[in-house]
Amino acid sequence: QVQLVESGGGLVQPGGSLRLSCAASGRGFTFNTMRWYRQAPGNRREWVASITSGGNTNYADSVKGRFTISRDNAKNTVYLQMNSLKAEDTAVYYCHTAPSGLNYWGQGTQVTVSS
Repeated sequence: QVQLVESGGGLVQPGGSLRLSCAASGRGFTFNTMRWYRQAPGNRREWVASITSGGNTNYADSVKGRFTISRDNAKNTVYLQMNSLKAEDTAVYYCHTAPSGLNYWGQGTQVTVSS
């Protein structure tokens, strides 16, 4: 069993920054690929970034160069540093992992980019 709890969302002006955190409980965090997704109103949930157990990262083209995913295995936590935020980044951001093919999602944290 894995539980994921996101935090760090909020309201930020265009061009600003936020750092999201996802705290994981349960065994095996170190071995799991961790991912961030987001879902804007009226849109499908979309993948944002991934980080493997070895620290390899991948990003959606829409966030490449602006967002950075990282992990602290000692704290069972994955982060998403978001810089140069745009209005179109407004969404609920979700943490995800799928050990042994079982999907686990956090409750989400709202990010609103607006002046």
